This record gives sequence, structure tokens and C-alpha cells, in this order.
Amino acid sequence: MQLIDRVAAWRKALDAERAEGRTVGLVPTMGALHAGHAALIARAAAECDVVAVTVFVNPLQFGAGEDLAAYPRSLERDEEIAAAQGAAYLFAPSVEEMYPRPVATTVSVPTLGARWDGESRPGHFDGVATVVVKLFAQAGPCRAYFGEKDYQQLAIVRRLASDLDLPVAVIGCPTVRDADGLALSSRNAYLTPEERRVAPLLHRALHAGAAALAAGGEPEAARRAMRDLVAAEPLFALLYAEPVDPDSLEPLAAPLAAGASARLLIAARLGRTRLIDNLGVTR
Repeated sequence: MQLIDRVAAWRKALDAERAEGRTVGLVPTMGALHAGHAALIARAAAECDVVAVTVFVNPLQFGAGEDLAAYPRSLERDEEIAAAQGAAYLFAPSVEEMYPRPVATTVSVPTLGARWDGESRPGHFDGVATVVVKLFAQAGPCRAYFGEKDYQQLAIVRRLASDLDLPVAVIGCPTVRDADGLALSSRNAYLTPEERRVAPLLHRALHAGAAALAAGGEPEAARRAMRDLVAAEPLFALLYAEPVDPDSLEPLAAPLAAGASARLLIAARLGRTRLIDNLGVTR
């Protein structure tokens, strides 16, 4: 596997692959790779001729007081995981390489980014959208693989790729979980042993909400089921728990019709760690 840290070399390598008729699968990450990322890389390898992984901790998506400095970084291990899953290239640029001068242009998808994580993390999704557009522009035509664990992010990336006519097919992949249901995340490393023990409660809350929504279709019943379960654990501080339209991310305002689908979104703080999760449900 080839490690690249310059944009020009990255573009040249992927352009050369396409010139030989090979398809490119792109897996954008912030590093600290785990089994969830490995699943994305493995799927890209199964569906594309060449897999290119990016590792970049993007400062634009971190707000004041967030964990930019403490965010886990493990490039040598990231290289090992990416190579083991079939990646041919790993792009790990510096902040100076990605942003050689102060950023004057940003990308925003306010209809999808203002609520939920966007409300509690102002500017976060503008930072995500901006760096994703840069990565897509640098990589060129490809299939890009994102996990459904960050469902709001996935919806935003799909929309910006469509709205801006980017030559990228955005592929959502199922959330990878530990045996007890906790969604894999680089931030799980922050959890204390006691916090890790109770963390799967978020996943159980989603299933409680899904059962309530599937039974009667009432959004409020789903909200109450999720919130009550999280409220029973004092270590958690709930941020939101909502059934939403899977495309617009707007809260469900009416009972879910038979055969219709929704997405349950949940976020909470557990100690100093912010956890998010989601679950699809069809009535």
C-alpha cells in the first residue's frame, strides 16, 4: 500500500488508475481506524478495482472546547488496518496541505444540518461538508463509502453530492457494533470501564423506540420510549431522541403509515464522551 501526503501526488495516482480503466473506491476517515472502518474498506475492495483511504482529522468540524487536540491519532496502525482490508493507497495530508491558506469558502447544507447534531455543534456540518467536497474534488470520479452510524452526516454528503453534480456515488454501509450493541466509534476509547458498561443502553433505547413506532406508528410513543429508558440511567445526559423522516431528517409529525419508513436518531453524553446512534424502522 502506498502512503501519500500531498494533494498533487494523490490526484496523479488516482487519475492514473482510472486511465487504466480501473474503478476507484474512496473511504474518507479521520483515522483511529476500527472494525467499522475496516468493513467500509472491505466493501469498497469487493466492489471496486482500487481502494483509496483518507486519514485527516479535519479542524473545521471541531468547535470551541471540543476534542481536536485529544482526538485519537494512530497512523501506523491505520496503515496496517487499511492494507489488511485491501486498500492500495492511504492519503494522510497535514492541515497545512489541506488548508494552505485561511479558508474563505465553505459548503453548507442547512436544511439537513441545522437540527440534531448541528444544533448542539454549531458549524460542525459546514466543516464536514467543506472537507468532503475537497476530498471528492481531489479524488475525482469514484464510489465513496460512509457508515450509517453517522446518519446525519451521510444524509448531508448524499445531498451535497447530488446538488453539486459531483462525479461520486455515495454508498451508505450498515453500522458495525460490538456484541452488546454499542456502535463502534473512535470516541469509545474515551469511555471509562463503568461508562462502557452502560453505553449499550443507547442501542436498547433505539430498539424500544422502534418497537413503539412499529406497533402504533405514533411518534410521541417512540420518543417517550427512548427518553424514558435513557433517563433511567443517571450516567447519561440525553441530548435528543427523535423519530425522523429518513431523507429530510424532519421530526415525524404524524403517525407512521403502514409500509412507511423512519429513522430513529439519538445522542447523549456519557461522562466526557458524546455518543450518537440511529436505527431504521419500517412499520
